[in-house]
Order: sequence, then structure tokens, then C-alpha cells
Amino acid sequence: MSGEDPTAAFRIEAAELLEQIEQGLLDLGHRLDDMGLVNAVFRGLHTLKGSGSMFGFDALAAFTHHCESAFDKVRKGDVPATPELVSVILSAGDHMRALVEGEAPAAVGDAILARLAAAVEAAAGGVPVPHAPAAKQGWRVAFRLPADAMANGTSPLALLDELRALGEAEIVAQLDAVPALDELRPSDCLIGWDCTLTGDIAREAIEDVFIFVMDDMTLTIEPLAVEADSGDAAAPAARGEPDAPVRAAGAPAVVAARSQGEHVRVPAERLDELMDRVGELVIAQSRLSQLTGDGQDLALRSVSEEIERLAGEMRDTMMVLRMVPVSTLFGRFRRLIHDLAIETGKAIELATDGETTEVDKTVIERLFDPLVHIIRNSCDHGLESAEDRIAAGKPAAGLVRLSAHQAGGEVLITISDDGRGIDGDRVRAKAEANGLIQPGQAMADEDLLNLIFHPGFSTAVQVTNLSGRGVGMDVVKRTIESLRGSIDVRSIPGQGSTITLRIPLTLAIIEGLLVRVGQGSYVIPLSAVEECLELSLEEDLRSRGRSVITLRDRLVPFLRLREMFATGTRPDPYQKIVVVATGRERVGLVVDQIVGNHQTVIKSLSAFHRGVASFSGATILGDGSVALILDVGQLVALAQPQEETLRAAG
Repeated sequence: MSGEDPTAAFRIEAAELLEQIEQGLLDLGHRLDDMGLVNAVFRGLHTLKGSGSMFGFDALAAFTHHCESAFDKVRKGDVPATPELVSVILSAGDHMRALVEGEAPAAVGDAILARLAAAVEAAAGGVPVPHAPAAKQGWRVAFRLPADAMANGTSPLALLDELRALGEAEIVAQLDAVPALDELRPSDCLIGWDCTLTGDIAREAIEDVFIFVMDDMTLTIEPLAVEADSGDAAAPAARGEPDAPVRAAGAPAVVAARSQGEHVRVPAERLDELMDRVGELVIAQSRLSQLTGDGQDLALRSVSEEIERLAGEMRDTMMVLRMVPVSTLFGRFRRLIHDLAIETGKAIELATDGETTEVDKTVIERLFDPLVHIIRNSCDHGLESAEDRIAAGKPAAGLVRLSAHQAGGEVLITISDDGRGIDGDRVRAKAEANGLIQPGQAMADEDLLNLIFHPGFSTAVQVTNLSGRGVGMDVVKRTIESLRGSIDVRSIPGQGSTITLRIPLTLAIIEGLLVRVGQGSYVIPLSAVEECLELSLEEDLRSRGRSVITLRDRLVPFLRLREMFATGTRPDPYQKIVVVATGRERVGLVVDQIVGNHQTVIKSLSAFHRGVASFSGATILGDGSVALILDVGQLVALAQPQEETLRAAG
């Protein structure tokens, strides 16, 4: 750990602080009079400024100081919080991120500070927020730090010196928690302090002393005396501070201490490396089981079974470690919706459901860009203007809803809006003009809507800065399919659209169906398998020229993998058809043998083989041989022209 760059740790902390500040600002935009949110944003800015200065990020500290000063005026009631002030600080947060990375033009920062000064001046010209003056006679402060405060770099003496600097101070140590000498740990901070401060001291000045440690300590602040009509004791509650230590006279509130050691920050690449090691262990265990399966040594078999159990538990634990709630993804779209509302001039609200649903972190990372594009389309083309919505009997503000829930080994993420919906007639006209379908061709509504994922397809009347160029939805589909997922579109004219993404929970280990084609082994993701059928040699010969089967009154095309992969072998007497599906599309895959279920540790293909569209990865079998993992989405796409011909004929 000693060799790690300390600024890297700061950048991680700064990213978390900026995320907290942004979320607080977005909440404040809906509740401008919530002083609890104002205080939370102020504390975040104050902490960022102090930490930046400590680690040598002087430009960041200087810039953040201006933003902190503006919010200090709001916190003290000198100016009210306004939408423009919130918007400017959001832009300032973007500049702070750039300053953390060292790539921020000074001119951008100067322009933001000019806007900030104008926003503060405009707010000051309005009606000031009423607030009670600070108690004139002084405060009684009691605090106790967490036991590991000194080990984490907090100096109690420095805090006491800061309190003394505020005014006349009388400090008494509380030793009730100090154990006997033989039980004492010298590194623990076990002393509490009671401090009586007298003088004209603002409550905020006392809170600032503890601003870096307030979340982890026990702190009580009480006025020494209350003037009859001043309302000083109730001031924090009246200002709406949910975490204010004083709620009413004689009723102090305590900032509860958080238990330490609940979370350990681990770099993502270390988790990936550990996942690889667990995958190798699962493969080695599979080989060991195969070697001892027919052996007579009961002791060796017992050890093999024990290793199998332990490897399975490690695999399950590792899978849980990689899981993160989708709230980490959904929360990033609050800012996007805020910005889109400004760009489009529309009133837009965001609602989320199922934020505790957990998905593999790699899936979360790769879902962000597709969701951004879908949400931008919903806001730009789907939602109407406030005037049009009111005329249609809808609320003035449009609603975009993100929801997630788990279904077996998949998670379903739904993006819906209550806008105008997708115009099916316009989709058909555009598709016919582009030669995607024949004029008047009969198509199910779902199939017609899926044409929006064709490259270059767009029904926008005009191109905007947000969308309308026909670029993106085909990339969305390819990205989702690269995650072994599927995408489905539903729309009701005048009521809105719903796009559902079906994504596997993890990309590291999957349940697969191991099959043999010729002399080669292949794995089909089990989540895509619907059923398995037998194809005799006679039926295979009869179906030459028209590779379809009738499955419950529906024609399903099938692909002969032996021919696709040019195995050069004769077919087995009793071949099998594995019916797979992505969304509503189904296709049969003809294989020579179904070996059985196989827990598959996915390995990426080399750069040389990555362009082979039919395969999404590879795995190592128990005997050490390699099996390729079939990309079901690509295989279904290969069969789609044939399936469309069958539908037209039927």
C-alpha cells in the first residue's frame, strides 16, 4: 500500500464527494427551502475544498471556495436558494471533476464563477429567507470521537484548539469510558469532552469545527440560554435541518456514530483478477472430478468432492462480491434528466423502481451508454411540450420511469415514458421508403416497431442536438446483444412507449448447454434455450432445401451448425435440434449430440478471433479442451431473413 499514489485515493474520494454534492443539488432543485439539503451540499463543498488543498489540488480548492461561499450565504439565510443558483453549482461540479483530472481550461472556470456571482446577486435581490439569529450568550458542546479517530489522522487537541479560538471556552474531559490500564489500547480515543463556549458565536462556526468528522462522531450542541421571544433553540428545526443536533429547547439531538469497518474499498481490477482465479479453480476442480470419477480411491474422491464444494462456495461468494445495485446506474440519470429538461424546454420528471436489484458491475458499466440514448430519445421525441400535454389531458410534466427487477438468471430493465408513443404508420412509411419491407407487407406490431433498431433508421421530423439522425438505436441493440441480452419495444399511440432490456445477471460465469458438432464442443447459454428436439437422418434429408420445423403450429427455421462450421464430418444418425430464442425470434440449431448442462467460465477471445460474430467467448472443459460459446443473438440474426420469408408465406 505504501507504494500507491496518494492522489489516486484523493481522486476516488473526490468523485464520491462530487456525486453526493450533485445528488444533493438535484434534490434541492425540487425542495429549494430544505435547509438540510443546503447544509449537506455546503459540507460536501467544504470537505472537497479542504481535501483538495491538503493533496495539492490548489486550483480545485480555490474554485470550490467560491461555490462554498455562495452556499454559506444560503445556509446563513442571507440569500435564498434559487433554480439558477442550483444550475450554476451543477455546472461548477462538472468543472471540479475536470480540475480533479487536471484537464480544465481556466476560461471555463471564470465563466462559471461569473454566472455564480450573477446568480447570487439576483437571489439577494429577492425576498431573503427568514432565519433566527444565533444565540448571543453561548453554547454547551459535548462530543465524543470514534475509537479509531486518532489512527485515522484526527487530532482531538486540534479540535479543542479550534473551539477555544471561537471564544471563551471551559473544557472538561469525560473519562467514564476509559478502561483499566491493563485493558487500555493506546491508539484508541476513549475520552469525551464537555465544552462551554461563551460569546457571540454562530452555531455554524461550531459545526464547521467538526465538519470533517461529523458523520462518525457523537455531537450535541445546546444554547446556554434562550431569550423569551427569540426562538433560537428551535431555529435549526425551523430551518428544516434534519440532522441538526438541536431540535427544541432542552431536547438535544445526537448525531449517531456509524459503525466502523462496514465497507472496504477494493479496486475493481482486483475483483476481476480474483474472478479469473476463481474461474481457473472451477476449471481445475472440474478436471479433478473427471479424473477421480471412475477411480477406486475413495479417499481421493472424498477430497475431490470437498474441493468441489469449496470451489462452488467461493464461486457463489465471488459472484455476490461483483454485484452492485442498479441504483448506482439509475442515480446517474437524474442529472441527465435535469439537463434534458433545460435543453428541450420541457418539464420532465424521473421516477425509479427496483433500485435494490443487483447486477454484475461489468453489466452496469456497459449499460450506461445504451440507456443514455434511449432516455434522450424518450425526452426529445417521446414526450410532448407542456402545452400539448395539457391539451391532451395529461399533466404538464412528462414522466420517464426506470425500473428493474430480477427474473431467474436475468434482470429486466424497463424504460418507459408517458409521451406520444411511436407512430407505427410513420415507421412503416420510412421502412418502405428505405426498402426494409415491401409496400403493404403484413407485419406484427412488435416486428414493425423493432425496425427502429435498423442502422440509420429514424422517424424524426427534424434533426435536433439530441437525436434524430438515425444513429444510435442500432448500436443500442448491438450492445445489448453483446451482453447476451435482448431488447423489446412496446408502444401505445398517445400513451407512451416502453422499452424492456433483458440482461443476464453476470458475464463471468453462466449456465450453459454443452453440445457436440462434428468433433468440436460448443456451449449454448442455457438462458436462451427453450427446448430440445430430435432430428432423425430421414427428416434431415427431407428438409433439405427448406430447413424448417413445425413447432406447435408455428414454423421455426433451423441452422445446421455442422455445415456452418464446415466440420467435414458425416451427421450422427440421431441429430438434435436445440431451439433458442432472443425476444420473440426463435431458431433451431442442429447439433450431433447434447452432452448436458455445463457451468461455463467465460474467457474472452483473442483479438484475432474477436471478429468472428458467431461466438461470444470460450471456456475450458474438464479434460482441458476448449469449447466455443455460441452467440445466440448473431445466430438468430442469420436465420431472420428465412423466418421473415416464412411469415410472409404463412
